[in-house]
Amino acid sequence: MRLYINVDHVATVRQARRTDEPDPVEAARLCEAAGAHGITAHLREDRRHVQDDDIIRLSRTVKTVLNVELALAPEIVDLTCRLKPYQATFVPERREEVTTEGGLDLSRKDERLVRAIAQVKDAGVHVSLFIDPTAASIRAAAELGVPAVELHTGRYAHTWREGGEALEHLHSAASFAKQLGLHVHAGHGLTYLNVEPVAAIEEIEELNIGHSIVSRAVMTGMVEAVSEMGRLIATARRLP
Repeated sequence: MRLYINVDHVATVRQARRTDEPDPVEAARLCEAAGAHGITAHLREDRRHVQDDDIIRLSRTVKTVLNVELALAPEIVDLTCRLKPYQATFVPERREEVTTEGGLDLSRKDERLVRAIAQVKDAGVHVSLFIDPTAASIRAAAELGVPAVELHTGRYAHTWREGGEALEHLHSAASFAKQLGLHVHAGHGLTYLNVEPVAAIEEIEELNIGHSIVSRAVMTGMVEAVSEMGRLIATARRLP
């Protein structure tokens, strides 16, 4: 099981002030030092968090593997092909959403997606599609010739306290995807409280987790951050 850390929400904090900290690239370095198997970053068309320069710097500095999440905006597809990250995961985007709310709609053939997949594959980049955990979506992804899918775990994340139906659904979807020869990834809304049952699904090879880890880091690092600032101020006041 591989753990990829999504650093988008580090960039979200930075963009709240349009400054240079916290730096998602430095966050990625720390994630790798802590044992992450890869780094994920979503370059949205509206650039609400991660910026082009972040992706460029991540492509130069990530020592594990970089997974770029992207929609079908031509300039972002072109940038991804130029930078050649290890993996590109196509996701849906809606301007009004707070975060990605569901998987790609593969119920009808989208020529733009077909062309984008071909373009990214021709650049030598592994392709994954972020999809809902349904047999129809999985079958459609396989027909598009991609090597991997990422199952949207949002329903499980919202209902895991109410019973095991969503988990069973994920398990069945992962098994079906594996039977079709797809590599199976998963992510969205996974936290320290609900991740273990999903991580135990044998067919899932990779989890992408971001918000919960960034949130925990804010809390677990707060004492040291305040202490260090206090030390600097105290030292400055002792100077002549």
